[in-house]
Amino acid sequence: MASTPYVQPPACLEDRAVREQLARILASPLFRHSRHYPALLKYVVEQKLEGRSAHLKERALGAQVFGRDADYDSNLDPVVRTSACEVRKRLAQYYHEEAHAAELRIELPAGSYVPEFRMPEPPAGQVHELPKAAAAGLVPRPPRRPWTAYGAAAALALIAIGIAAAELRPHASPVDSFWGPVWEGQDSILLCVAPAWPRPSESSQPPTYLEVMRNDQMAFADALTMARLTGLIEQNRHKTEIRRSTDFNLADFRKGPAILVGAFNNPWTMRLADQLRFSFDRGPGHTGFIRDRRNPSKVLWRHDANQPYSQVFEDWAIVSRFVDPHTEQIVVVVAGMGKDGTAAAGEFVTGARYLQMLAERAPKGWERKNLQVVLKTEIINGNVGPPRIVETWFW
Repeated sequence: MASTPYVQPPACLEDRAVREQLARILASPLFRHSRHYPALLKYVVEQKLEGRSAHLKERALGAQVFGRDADYDSNLDPVVRTSACEVRKRLAQYYHEEAHAAELRIELPAGSYVPEFRMPEPPAGQVHELPKAAAAGLVPRPPRRPWTAYGAAAALALIAIGIAAAELRPHASPVDSFWGPVWEGQDSILLCVAPAWPRPSESSQPPTYLEVMRNDQMAFADALTMARLTGLIEQNRHKTEIRRSTDFNLADFRKGPAILVGAFNNPWTMRLADQLRFSFDRGPGHTGFIRDRRNPSKVLWRHDANQPYSQVFEDWAIVSRFVDPHTEQIVVVVAGMGKDGTAAAGEFVTGARYLQMLAERAPKGWERKNLQVVLKTEIINGNVGPPRIVETWFW
C-alpha cells in the first residue's frame, strides 16, 4: 500500500489548534486564579500567531501588558522577567500532568519572550498518522528513542530547574533578587506599620475624639518608608494591604508574606524577629541596642532616646528577610533603632544601588536564603545620610 504523501496543514488550522490549546491552559487552576501570568502568555502567543514576534521585547511587553510607561526602567521594575519566569514554571507543571502529556505544547524558552509551538513526542512504538496530525493543526516530529515514564518525569524536572536557574541568575536585577521570593505568586502583600507612641490620658473618662486622632498618628519616617514600599510593590502589580500593628493577629501573618515597618514601636517586629542573629533589645530607661546572638555578652550599636537630638550623629537599622517558623511565611523587617534608621532602611530596600551593594557581598544563591543586614546612617543637621552596610548574615 502506497504511503500517504506529506501535506503541510493550512496555517488557519495550525493557528486554531494553538488558540484552542491556549484556552485550555488559561482555564487550568495554574493560570485562572492569577491576573498577570495569563495576560502575558495570551499576549505573546497572539503576537506570534499574527507574525509580530519582533516586537516581543521586555520594555514593549511592560508597556503593552502591564501598563508601564514606554521609557520605564526595567532594571528597577522587573515585572516582565518575574512574570515570564512564573509562566515558564507553570507551563512545565501543566505539561507534567499525565492528562496533558499528549496535548500540543506551548513553550516560552528561557531568555526569550517569543513562544514556540510543537507536538509532544509520541509514545514508544506508535506510528505517526498524518491525517490525525494535520487535523490537530501540526505535523508531529519524527520519532526518537522512547523514554520511560521515570525518564520523562526527570527530564521535565530538570527543565523546570534549569528555567528557574537561568531566570534568577543571569537576568535578575538586585531589586528582583531581594523582593522576588516575597511576591512570587502573590497578589497581595501585608504591610504592618506602627501608630505613633500613644499619649497617656490624664482623665479617667473615655478618650475624646481629639485624643483618638492624636493617638492615630504615624511617625514621619515610618510613613515615608511605607510610601516607598507601597510604590515599589504597586510598580510590580501587586496589591498592598496596609494595617496598623494593633490590628494584626498571628493568623493574619499566616495568609501570606508580610513587611514590618519599625522596631520598638512595632510589637510584631520585636516578637517575630526576636530569635534572629541580630535583634533589637531594650536597656535601662529609654535606651535600646542591637544584640548579636553570636556574641551575646556584647552590646552593639546602642541608642539613647533621652540624648538631645542635636547631639545624635548616627543611627542604626536592621533589614531582615526570613521564613518565620510560626507562620511559615516570608517576613521582611525594615526597622531602625530610631526614626532616622527606619528611613535609611526604607531607602535601602527600595534602591537598586544599595541592593546591588548587598548582592556584591552576598554568597551564591542568596536570592533564596534568609538574610539580615545591619545598616548605619549618619545624621547631619537633622538630615539622614545614605545607608551603609555594617554586617550581613545569610542562612
